[in-house]
Amino acid sequence: MSKPAPSLHDKLNQLRERFIEQLPSRLAQTAELWQQSRTTSEEQARLAPELHRFFHSLKGTGRSLGFERLAQLADQAQEALTTSPARADIDTFISQLLLLMGHEQQHLRSHQGQQQALAAVNSFELSSQVEPLRNKRQRLIYLCDDEPEQVDQLIHHLRCFGHEVVQFIDTDTFFNAVLTRRPDAVIMDVQFPQGQTAGTETLTSLNKLTGQPLPAIVLSAHSDFHSRLSAVRAGCGGYFTKPVKPLDLMLAVDELTAPAAEEPLKVLVVDDEPEAAAYHALLLEESGMLTHQVHHPADALTVMERFSPDLLLVDVYMPVCSGEELASIIRQQPEHLGLPIIYLSSETDSQKQISAMSAGVEAFLTKPVQPEELVSAVQLRAERLRLLRSLMTRDSMTGLYNHSTTTELINKNLAQAHRDNSQHAMAMIDIDHFKHVNDTHGHLAGDQVIITLARLLKSRLRLSDIIGRYGGEEFVVLLKGINAEKAATLIDSLREDFALIDFHTGEVRFRCTFSAGISSFPSQPSTEPLRLSADQALYRAKHQGRNQVVISPELADDR
Repeated sequence: MSKPAPSLHDKLNQLRERFIEQLPSRLAQTAELWQQSRTTSEEQARLAPELHRFFHSLKGTGRSLGFERLAQLADQAQEALTTSPARADIDTFISQLLLLMGHEQQHLRSHQGQQQALAAVNSFELSSQVEPLRNKRQRLIYLCDDEPEQVDQLIHHLRCFGHEVVQFIDTDTFFNAVLTRRPDAVIMDVQFPQGQTAGTETLTSLNKLTGQPLPAIVLSAHSDFHSRLSAVRAGCGGYFTKPVKPLDLMLAVDELTAPAAEEPLKVLVVDDEPEAAAYHALLLEESGMLTHQVHHPADALTVMERFSPDLLLVDVYMPVCSGEELASIIRQQPEHLGLPIIYLSSETDSQKQISAMSAGVEAFLTKPVQPEELVSAVQLRAERLRLLRSLMTRDSMTGLYNHSTTTELINKNLAQAHRDNSQHAMAMIDIDHFKHVNDTHGHLAGDQVIITLARLLKSRLRLSDIIGRYGGEEFVVLLKGINAEKAATLIDSLREDFALIDFHTGEVRFRCTFSAGISSFPSQPSTEPLRLSADQALYRAKHQGRNQVVISPELADDR
């Protein structure tokens, strides 16, 4: 029986325990730094920022994790260093505070202390917080900058792309927010009133505390070596200096938060021995692949249609139909010509292995196969097929489906919709005055407009929707399960946001708009009538002045 996923309070308690375990050594290091700082004025100036950072971090973390007494002591120390560093009893005062912090740490490790801290944690409103639903492409982004007026335009652009952006003007609030609700990405300034690298040091503290590095990008007015070094040490994935072009930073966030890997590779295992099939399937599943087992070759074709594998792992010697015969049957079908097939067999005769591969299989592995060898052989060949498929089906500039693939996918989805008696809407989208953009600002600027619209569509629409580049500056979208009116409302909101995105070429800034036409299935029963209907509505939108969304005339008349 699998263990349930840890709850928020479980995770928080783990953080608390880790924090308390680390605290004695941190206090000892700080006490040593404090004594060292009192030796000379030069050492005092050099070590003062580090002492400030420690007490500042301890205050914020202590309060976040329910250690209020620790937070109060750290606050007193920070206040003394900030407002009255020359006070006569500063040596005694700071040393005494460090000693009290040590006593508090020992108390927190006792049963009574743990109960008190746990009560404080339970008083948090964490358990009542429900994260808002976002589509799988949307991101929660924390932006921490103490000059909010300088990032207003950036926030607007990020929200145009459907991201949820939460803004902070101080590192304390940001620190607590991360512990409460972890973001998908962080945009952080370097310098704050607490210190010249307080922003990146806050990231470093969070990374150490949680054990999970935050995907982060620096946005700063400072580009000196030490600021950049602090960003590298905090694990930041990019560094931008103000003023920044919002699109540049937005694309960097896009790259930073992109999934580390595609959906798992899918392998169909064909072996008449269930135990052997299960064993090899388990090895592949342990490496993160999805598998399906077939114990009779006659079932392979049916399962392939449903499972859509990236590779077949086939036993050579099977009754009724050998692996060679099955491979030949598969290769006779054009859609499976490039599908990788790997043989598995106990056969060690090299001549027989070569003969068995005559049907055009990729490799021959001898049982018993080493787990690493099996995983490596499957991964290499399956990923190569995925790459080839992507090159064949995707538009190289935007990453959207190309014209032919889009049409094929729409055909399949409409055929399924006929069987399910469901409805879909189609949108034909065209960038307004695109020739003027190319003529005025150059083709590189035109490419940037196309790429940006493609990213906007991908970020705001559902993973289940089909988005394709139909040609040039024209796009087509099949919106599943909604009627024309809802589709028009959705596309119109994208149109409004796209019109507010700033593009740059040199020192020149410009904006673009698009027009769209909407048609509906089953009012139009197949792909071509559906496209023609949407195209007519698009023409009408252009004729009426552009920068608008128009529903197909026959649908508009029916309303």
